[in-house]
Amino acid sequence: MVAAADAKNYVSKLGITHDHVVQELGWDEDTDDELRAAIEEITGTELLDEDSDEVVDVVLLWWRDSDGDLVDTLMDAITPLSDEGVVWVLTPKTGRPDHVEPSEIAESATTAGLTQTSTANLGDWIGSRLVQPKSGRPRR
Repeated sequence: MVAAADAKNYVSKLGITHDHVVQELGWDEDTDDELRAAIEEITGTELLDEDSDEVVDVVLLWWRDSDGDLVDTLMDAITPLSDEGVVWVLTPKTGRPDHVEPSEIAESATTAGLTQTSTANLGDWIGSRLVQPKSGRPRR
């Protein structure tokens, strides 16, 4: 868990603003509830779950080494993304249980047709920002 002030700073690092629609995937008991609450406070709406069929600006994917196939999950995660949408893959920090190697995220992103653009330190979690290449996006 992080302090509420830190959580708001982390939301800023993620680039999430008031007008964003955010879908959350991979929620479990280890996710950072302060960060989740700060996102809802800044956006003014609840996080959408995996059953939502809305177009979203941000997919927040909590991912652990034991969660399965990251490529398959990323393929599912990009389906509801808006043209300018991003996927943030949040993984436990190095040395924590279920840590995911950065190389696995990079390789999975490439296979799923995404590009990693940056990372963010989010307390006990590390965020990897993934986007669809502009030339490869289907027109809506």
